[in-house]
Amino acid sequence: MKSYVIGLDYGSDSVRAVLIDTQNGAELASSVHNYRRWQSQMYCDASKNQFRQHPLDHIEGLQNTVTAVLQTSGVDPKSVKGICIDTTGSSPMPVTEDGTALVFVEGFEENPNAMMVLWKDHTAIKEANEINELARSWGGEDFTKYEGGIYSSEWFWAKILHVIREDEEVKKGAYSWMEHCDYLTWILCDETSLDAFKRSRCAAGHKAMWHESWGGLPAKEFLNQLNPYLAELRDNLYETTFTSEEIAGKLNSEWADKLGLTTDTVIAVGTFDAHAGAVGAKIDEETLVRVMGTSTCDIMVSSKHNLGETTVKGICGQVDGSVIPNFIGLEAGQSAFGDVLAWFKNVLQWPIDNLILNSSILSDDQKEKLKAEAEQNFIRSLASQAEQIPMSEIIPIALDWVNGRRTPDANQELKSAISGISLGTKAPHLFKALVNSICFGSKMIVERFQEEGVKISSVIGIGGVARKSPFIMQTLANVLNMPIKVAESDQAPALGAAIYAAVAAGIHPNVIEASKIMGSDFEAEYFPQKDQVKVYEQFLEEYKRLGNFVESTTKG
Repeated sequence: MKSYVIGLDYGSDSVRAVLIDTQNGAELASSVHNYRRWQSQMYCDASKNQFRQHPLDHIEGLQNTVTAVLQTSGVDPKSVKGICIDTTGSSPMPVTEDGTALVFVEGFEENPNAMMVLWKDHTAIKEANEINELARSWGGEDFTKYEGGIYSSEWFWAKILHVIREDEEVKKGAYSWMEHCDYLTWILCDETSLDAFKRSRCAAGHKAMWHESWGGLPAKEFLNQLNPYLAELRDNLYETTFTSEEIAGKLNSEWADKLGLTTDTVIAVGTFDAHAGAVGAKIDEETLVRVMGTSTCDIMVSSKHNLGETTVKGICGQVDGSVIPNFIGLEAGQSAFGDVLAWFKNVLQWPIDNLILNSSILSDDQKEKLKAEAEQNFIRSLASQAEQIPMSEIIPIALDWVNGRRTPDANQELKSAISGISLGTKAPHLFKALVNSICFGSKMIVERFQEEGVKISSVIGIGGVARKSPFIMQTLANVLNMPIKVAESDQAPALGAAIYAAVAAGIHPNVIEASKIMGSDFEAEYFPQKDQVKVYEQFLEEYKRLGNFVESTTKG
């Protein structure tokens, strides 16, 4: 009997499931489920950077996508040997002592503080600043040193501290907190003890200041100075963490019935989407894998010998085994990438949404056609016209910080800015400036790795932006002055999760070998255009000057 595995990739807007043949990585079936409550922006308030998600969106997506790929493929349920889940992060949520999401407890059903705090939620800026100040002043171990030396408002402890200060009832009701990838893995597993459940090394190391050298999570003495609740919480979390080729448990009978699978199906330890995507794209040493979607995550791996005692400043962490066991996983990224262009699209589309589509002149059918055409062609048309603008023409300079800056040197208080606008500046000029900005932000990450002695010999792009926007990818190749390969798979993170599942199920001996057999091939490669590289070097200096000015103003 052939063996298959399922990879589940939870993004910001939807979950994707893929059913993969373990012999060759072929995708037999895939399914996507959009989060219903999230689409209506329930429980969110963009004006204060609050982005929360109800776990029902994810649970419904789990059941719908897995049953869909099984029905589409028609494979024997007994041949599905493993499942692995990757998610966004850090996206923690409060749970009770038996592992029930707090939002499912009476009295918390509509409370955003009892829900998952999505990675892009930046309500905890103040708390992140406090963590950073304490890490440098308390006189003990700097618990941020393996997380780039700067703790972010996007991460585990800052978010929990913010929520429990804001909501006393959630503070009282939460026995523990779980990352998104851990919670969804937990509900599938036959493990019944929350204390014994295997938590993700990837999530803990990159977002919760977990490190073996100081015995796991930060010391209670440190956490107590932030808030006594955090010190108490530490006892209800974990000491040991696990890499994602390990078995978290087997599928429990409740979910076996719901999904149409058997209780022999192995559930692998959960992970984060970008790290799984890197595995799906056959990551190797000296390779930078850029996972490009609403934001970016930039992933590298290094042998312990090559990295030595270096702690890379200003990134999102370096964690033993977070990507490939026995290699150090390095993570960086941009808080907004596709989101920069989506913001611009929403600004320009305001007249369509509020004037044309509200007009009584057009029929409902005409409005729907117009809406669909705008959705399909808006960015494409802007990109086409922006591409035709000669490099000699004056292009504004923009910053990509519409959602703060993740790396290098996390600072979520920063805002975007655009300079050099004139009466001759049109929408394609601004679009080109914004595309340049997200590529310049990428260049800053590459420069930081190189300054810290981490060699980059090749770049791989994965995700929707990489596959759908030749204009952005060519610009990126010119700005980085490096060739960029694009992974063929539409679902590289889900494929990477499936690779972990195949190893956990014992089908392949290790992640490296499984990745060689099951990982994605490449469909395109972009090379730097020498005449444009020099021009972009000049633009980059202007980007840096604008960034320095905005950052100095913010500090002031």
